[in-house]
Amino acid sequence: MRVVSLVPSLTEAVAVSLPGVLVGATDWCTRPADLEVTRVGGTKNPKVDRIAALAPDLVIANEEENRKPDLDALRAAGLEVLVTEIRDLPQAFRELARVLSACGGTGPPRWLDEAEAAWSSTPVPPHRTTAVVPIWRRPWMVLGRDTFAGDVLARLGVDHLHAGHAERYPRVPLEELRAAAPDVVVLPDEPYRFTADDGPEAFPGLPCALVSGRHLTWYGPSLARAPRVLGEALRAARR
Repeated sequence: MRVVSLVPSLTEAVAVSLPGVLVGATDWCTRPADLEVTRVGGTKNPKVDRIAALAPDLVIANEEENRKPDLDALRAAGLEVLVTEIRDLPQAFRELARVLSACGGTGPPRWLDEAEAAWSSTPVPPHRTTAVVPIWRRPWMVLGRDTFAGDVLARLGVDHLHAGHAERYPRVPLEELRAAAPDVVVLPDEPYRFTADDGPEAFPGLPCALVSGRHLTWYGPSLARAPRVLGEALRAARR
């Protein structure tokens, strides 16, 4: 089986579960750290000719991460493309199982069982917390409706204030974000790399939680540790 992945989290899931199956991945596929495959461009601008030259049996993609014109071009080149849709945690588990099966897996890997167990045993928080969740600045963008990251936070007791917005990743002026007066501002380190020196200063007087973007937005092996890693970061911000 020869597989090209256009999604960083799926790249990690396949590489860890089925060593040797991946022959190509994007420039943004940074996990596992020792992954040695042909690089095929970015998630938004994959090099179709380079992918076709690898003669993959399957290309795995995501309806949010990858652009439809690129996926259409891959299909026009005669390649089979599996497109995932992941908007919440249960869907992530189903799609991960589907991807791994399509890549030749014969059963769920240990990390997937561990991830499902970790989330199923996560206690229901006794108190809910409101949040705004910027994912970019210049311009400021936040989590909106129907997002995987929003569902992950909700399961940890965090209700982000733009969950009912008409857009999934709306642009919202900074003054409006401040005026919302959330209990906490959640600042992930990807896609924009918020840090202690870049982000919290925009929200004076508001607690800010610097969280791992990989554990908040990736659907793969990181899911097994995500409840603990994110929970610790959220609790630290509220102390």
